[in-house]
Amino acid sequence: MRQFLVCLLLVAFVCAQTPQPAPPVAAPNGAQASPAAGEKPAETPAPESKVGPEDAVITVKGYCADSALEGDACKTAVSRAQFEKLSETLQPGMSPAMRRQLATAYARMLAMSSAAEKRGLDKQPHFDEAMHFARMQILSQELSKALQAEAAKVSDEDIQDYYQKNGPNFEQATFIRIFIPRTKRVVTPPAPPRKPGTKTGATAAAAKPAAKAPAKEVSPEEQQKAGEEAMKKEAKLLHARAVKGEDPDKLQKDAFVAAGLLGNPPPTKMEKVRRPSLPANQQSVMDLKPGEVSEVISDASGNYIYKMVSKQAMPLDSVKTEIRNQLSSQRFRDAMQRFQNNAELNDAYFGPTRNPAMPLPPRGAKPPVQQGEDDPD
Repeated sequence: MRQFLVCLLLVAFVCAQTPQPAPPVAAPNGAQASPAAGEKPAETPAPESKVGPEDAVITVKGYCADSALEGDACKTAVSRAQFEKLSETLQPGMSPAMRRQLATAYARMLAMSSAAEKRGLDKQPHFDEAMHFARMQILSQELSKALQAEAAKVSDEDIQDYYQKNGPNFEQATFIRIFIPRTKRVVTPPAPPRKPGTKTGATAAAAKPAAKAPAKEVSPEEQQKAGEEAMKKEAKLLHARAVKGEDPDKLQKDAFVAAGLLGNPPPTKMEKVRRPSLPANQQSVMDLKPGEVSEVISDASGNYIYKMVSKQAMPLDSVKTEIRNQLSSQRFRDAMQRFQNNAELNDAYFGPTRNPAMPLPPRGAKPPVQQGEDDPD
């Protein structure tokens, strides 16, 4: 029982220390994508150990099976073989740094679990319930591992079929892209300096001729809308110039000047661009033929003009690993889907589902009074 409890605690420790793998993210603007899901980054191999399988790697002082032993005589040794069996069970290929953390936690838990048994804490009513829940956790993790292993069995025929059905996703293109900012920057001119000897106050007011009616003030929203319309018109002009074949770098510079931006414009050439790496509303540019110019594509980030330079299909051998990982990830998600969102919760007990964007109510806050109810206060 003690060993099982320690094992449960260590599983929880390893799960807390192990970061969850992030889903693959498409590289923006044709940049090289990060390693696909399932691929492990290169790790520095651990130095070869000179400790034998039966040599002690952990010695726990003050903990021993024989309660008659005391002082230095009471200690428990854990061999390398015993510890590596545990670490490989919890997480194969555990890093040296994490193995050290695990060894420290294991020694502490051995001693603490023994002390807990001596106090009879394993006989309390809630102990069995906690053990039952922890057992479900371990079984769930074991099932997840089994499903991952099954999903990873991807054949070469599966890869070939996926490659043929999703050919457009495995094309690479070189583009010329002109970015036109979404809105025009409005610069408020500084007030003119006052000339020496200029009258001020009531004297100036009396000497000044009747002022004209003040111009109508323009709200920030109206300025924003006017700036956006001005840049849309500029984008149409730049598009016409791009179709005529003008220098794209000059067009890009003119776009920034028109927007009132003083910084250096971005480069116009994009290489090794793939369809998934582009925003959804811009992926259609992959269908252009060499030399063709897209229409102006506008979204919340700005206006874009693409010109296709060249496009070629990527060889199957260069994307095999990527396809294998995609199929494996998809199959694992499909296998896990039947265990997701299959529970109906009683809102009268748990309360309604809270929107993640909704802030939590302050502590001690009273629930809102429903219509027809009296406020107790």
